[in-house]
Amino acid sequence: MIKTRLFLCVLLAGSFALPVLAESAESAYRAGDRAEKKNDYDVAYEAFKQAYDKKPNDPKYIAAYLRMRFYASAQHVRTGEQLRDAGKLDEALTAFRLAAQIDPSNFEAMGQVRRTVDQMQKLDREKDNANQAKTPPTSLEKEAANAAGPVTLDLKSDIPVSLHLTATTDVVYKTLGKIAGINVLMDPDYKPQKINFDLKDVSLREALAMVAMQSKTFWRPLSSNTIMVSSDSGSRRKELEQNVMRTFYLRNAATPTELQQAAGTLKGILDLTHVQVTPELRSLTIRGTPDQMVLAQKLLGDIDKAKAEVMIDVMVMEVSRDKLHTIGTNPPTSASVTLGPSTSSTGTSGSTSGTGSGLTLNSFTSLNAGDFQVSIPGVNFSFLATDSNTKVIQRPEIRAMDGEKATLKIGDRVPIATGSFQSGLGGSVNTQFQYLDVGVNIDITPYVHANGEVTLKMSLEISSVAGVQNIGGFNQPTIGQRRIEHEARLADGEVNLIGGILNDTDTRSMSGYPWLTKIPILKYLFGQETKERAQSEIVFAITPHIIRSNEVTDENLKMVDLGSGNTVTYRKGPEAVTAQTVPQPAEVRPQGAPAPASEPHTP
Repeated sequence: MIKTRLFLCVLLAGSFALPVLAESAESAYRAGDRAEKKNDYDVAYEAFKQAYDKKPNDPKYIAAYLRMRFYASAQHVRTGEQLRDAGKLDEALTAFRLAAQIDPSNFEAMGQVRRTVDQMQKLDREKDNANQAKTPPTSLEKEAANAAGPVTLDLKSDIPVSLHLTATTDVVYKTLGKIAGINVLMDPDYKPQKINFDLKDVSLREALAMVAMQSKTFWRPLSSNTIMVSSDSGSRRKELEQNVMRTFYLRNAATPTELQQAAGTLKGILDLTHVQVTPELRSLTIRGTPDQMVLAQKLLGDIDKAKAEVMIDVMVMEVSRDKLHTIGTNPPTSASVTLGPSTSSTGTSGSTSGTGSGLTLNSFTSLNAGDFQVSIPGVNFSFLATDSNTKVIQRPEIRAMDGEKATLKIGDRVPIATGSFQSGLGGSVNTQFQYLDVGVNIDITPYVHANGEVTLKMSLEISSVAGVQNIGGFNQPTIGQRRIEHEARLADGEVNLIGGILNDTDTRSMSGYPWLTKIPILKYLFGQETKERAQSEIVFAITPHIIRSNEVTDENLKMVDLGSGNTVTYRKGPEAVTAQTVPQPAEVRPQGAPAPASEPHTP
């Protein structure tokens, strides 16, 4: 009676196990719904997350979890902004990091983290500079702090002008200098040539550039109101052109290779020959012209980008099915005969042949059929069918950077003997072993494209120990392996199913009496038939989620003027014309030149 009650209790507990699990997920969902109505987003997020973790395939729980993840992350971003505005940078950074942790796809939270960290680093540098200012600097440090920057030309007036001249180059330059209010010095080694210069409605800076191009000269500022003009030859430009130095600190270059790539880009595009790489500071120190420095700043802003990141959801599903059918009779195929003489037989010598204690030579003279015992096994009939299903699911997540390989290994490491050697004469034998990773081995390299798609280069492997073989006196494991190398281009959130790794085994055997097992129907009376079919299939579901994409802006796609093919020069873009006062273009003519004929007046 007690056993019966115990069995009923176990049966009831097993039957209510699944509903209890569902009730647990539903109760967490209801708790999250109540918290959401109270605008308590953190509690609601934790509750919805618990419901999603318990039943991750339920659409209702998935929608609630994703919605509340967005709301909770956005709330922490707003809290962090308020704390940062109040000057509480440490607390603001904690709030931003919590928002990014809740929702890794929240780009605003990740940007706020970087911005707050930069602001904190800037304040630390200002404190360090303030502390250094308390100690009196040396004369050399004073000189270094007072090092002048590049000389720039300050045009007091850059109004549009119209110029019609036929004169030597020095006259044209000095005429423009008088209009702009600057001094013009000519290189003593330069011999001016006569040119015909005719321009209309161009700015003074553009006019200076056009004179230099037409006369094959170049000018460099000596001060804010003085320029020097010389011939545009390679040697003369190298002697007179202004050189400056600047150190650029890269924010996203992480390895010396990436720094070298950035330095190579600057050398190849801007013809820079003096670029020094400092891997410890992730910086590039460049020496060149002021124009090259401005363009180097633009180029580094285009190529120094944070690498894209991808969260890859990998689902490994292994489904096995085994069917076994056994029909027929298992007849006896062997018999054993045992010699056991009776205890009443008497030998010729008058002595008793035995009392069950043993068998003597005299006993063989009186053996009969009753002295032999024959043992025949029993007969059994089998009519059995079994059907078993096995389902194994693994769902790991891999976070990888663009172009970087990510590796996931789930399983065991099995030792394999690779060789042996003997230490000394008559010494012991030492065996070398190599460990193999057995289980689920995944290698994925993502490549993020600008249109929100990801190319995944994958190597997927499922392996297991299939048996053991004795090789050279060592028991070596035999590894069963199923491997696929695959490459696919997927959109953000698109699922890629990789199947076809199928193993199908069909076995059929018949055991029984010879020839009689060939008779239809009657064969089941004289033999036993066994049919077994084993199937196993492995399916991979790969889903990429872009966490950070390549941040390419319109400013990065902008086309920039670099000057001529021999010389890299910087030219400012057109300035916005205000709607207030637009100066009228001035017209300059050499003395004695006739005035243009006036247009006829119409009454």
